[in-house]
Amino acid sequence: MFKRSLTIVIALAILATSLGLAAAGDGNARKGKYLFRKNCRACHLENGKAKDLSPMDLTQAQWQKTFADPSKLACKDEFAKLSKDDLNDIMTYMVEGAKDSPTPAKCK
Repeated sequence: MFKRSLTIVIALAILATSLGLAAAGDGNARKGKYLFRKNCRACHLENGKAKDLSPMDLTQAQWQKTFADPSKLACKDEFAKLSKDDLNDIMTYMVEGAKDSPTPAKCK
């Protein structure tokens, strides 16, 4: 009985985790790439005002954690100007291009 209950709890935890990850990056990655280049790239260049940044700099989990609370980011004022859909698209682009994703971004 205990083994069965433990198996069910583990299965539910895996299911909840996978559903959470899917929901967190369900935007349009192509649009996110465009929005990143339009709104973020100017500062996130080598020798720019902010740290040089590309999707391959972090893992998928790290990007999701980063976007979980954009108010903690240095560029929170710029993010405040974007819609939630635009932020979700940017996050989707970053997550899908992360270094541990099936299709990591190859160039900045």
